[in-house]
Amino acid sequence: MTKIQNRETYLETAMIELAPLFKANNAPLPKKIKVTCGWPSKSAGRSNKRRVGECWSADASAAHNIEIIISMVIESSFEAVEILAHELVHAADGNQNGHKGPFRKIAVAIGLEGKMTATHAGPELSKEIKRIVKKLGTYPHSAIDFSNRKKQTTRMVKVTCQAVECGMIFRTSRKWLDGLLNCPACAAPTETD
Repeated sequence: MTKIQNRETYLETAMIELAPLFKANNAPLPKKIKVTCGWPSKSAGRSNKRRVGECWSADASAAHNIEIIISMVIESSFEAVEILAHELVHAADGNQNGHKGPFRKIAVAIGLEGKMTATHAGPELSKEIKRIVKKLGTYPHSAIDFSNRKKQTTRMVKVTCQAVECGMIFRTSRKWLDGLLNCPACAAPTETD
């Protein structure tokens, strides 16, 4: 068992371990793939419809790499590699077909099952993922918990000048609103929303 200290190295090594599975099923992985742990572009904190992984096409990268992101809410070694397998299917497909047609063909061929937008490893792929996890050790990441996130307490208040010829609109905190009775531009009375 290899003890890997960093998330990216862990995920990239897992990708190398999964690559022969893709090659054996006539879906070789592109050469320029980068894998990281981070926040997906949408729905990172929502518990329903949460994205746990994303694959960005090479066109989106200045370095022309396919960029794969595994969500920071994932800490299970098995789950991280399972999600990586799904995202690698997108990479092998060239990010061309969403979750249909050629994507589905590759996904099923490597052993992913279930709804194509939320696949899980079938029995054979599960064995392979367990072998990889045993070889690599524990995924070196602890999940980020959104439930403990501090709520924003400062809300800006909209202030509007009552003078028709001025009509200045600005925002300020309640702290600064205390004592602010007139418009800073024309000294006319103001109103808050």
